[in-house]
Amino acid sequence: MSESAPRPTLEAVAARAGVSRATVSRVVNGSDGVREPLAERVRRAVDELGYVPNQAARSLVTRRHDAIAVIVAEPETRVFADPFFARQLRGISKELTAHDNQLVLLLTEDRDDHARVARYLAGGHVDGALVFSLHIDDPLPGLIQRAGLPTVFGGRPHWNGGEDGVRYVDTDNRGGARDAVRHLLGLGRRRIAHITGALDQTSAVDRLDGFRDVMADPDPALVEEGDFTAAGGERAMRALLARRPDLDAVFAGNDLMAAGALRALREHGRRVPDDVAVVGFDDMLPIAEQTEPPLTTVRQDIEEMGRLMARMLLRDLDRGTAPAETDGTGPSGVVLPVTLVRRDSA
Repeated sequence: MSESAPRPTLEAVAARAGVSRATVSRVVNGSDGVREPLAERVRRAVDELGYVPNQAARSLVTRRHDAIAVIVAEPETRVFADPFFARQLRGISKELTAHDNQLVLLLTEDRDDHARVARYLAGGHVDGALVFSLHIDDPLPGLIQRAGLPTVFGGRPHWNGGEDGVRYVDTDNRGGARDAVRHLLGLGRRRIAHITGALDQTSAVDRLDGFRDVMADPDPALVEEGDFTAAGGERAMRALLARRPDLDAVFAGNDLMAAGALRALREHGRRVPDDVAVVGFDDMLPIAEQTEPPLTTVRQDIEEMGRLMARMLLRDLDRGTAPAETDGTGPSGVVLPVTLVRRDSA
């Protein structure tokens, strides 16, 4: 049995490129101070020899693991069933991959999961954390803070209005809700109901606030809490019809709940949009185009949200700066715009 060839070393790369070992180390670790012609010679030698950096040794030099924890505060049954999470993870993954970083997915459902995640984060396995779908009573922010990890949140943090230097990327949930309700009013609808998301999440609270901004003093009987799932939207729609059978429009807090509401309306013999107009939120394709009728909705760029979260964190890590010292994204983060997409349901 033949022995495998030894792995190429830094010294072998240096000899092939005709430079010092220190120069090779700086190029491989992404450090500054190497003229581009020399750097190109090193990169060519790396490719020719098939040199692969020793990650453990590289971490000692750079103090980086090139791994980012992505923490979703939801059970796996929802994460893998809801296309919202797939889109956000895709955006994060694309940005991390482009910068040669590994995505480490961590899901939390109960206290045992929180303890496991806390141990992992405290173990120094990752350089930072991206966190989304937080609930108001979630202990995750405290656990991450104790681990001392740079963090970017997906969605406006519920504490302090996000003004304490916490980094986040969000969508204009309140403005999007206003657009949805104004559209329904423009169609002549006046008895407009709202199916909220889970109200322990800021996105749902912001969309409810946007609904109230436009409706001024809405009838409480026209508001029903859902849970961002199709089944939750269906249950909420049935409850609304039982209380207010005269309703003529519904703004659902996301497209999945809107799809569930459409099912309930069909079961109750209501025509959409003739009897009841329906507007969702997300523009989740293909769901929004495949409902019957196709769904008018508020589009948010979910994949871009994930990409910006990752980019913001990587910039902070590269600069080694506190959030307040970083560039134009600022300590309060980024809020992405939304647009109303008109289809046949309203």
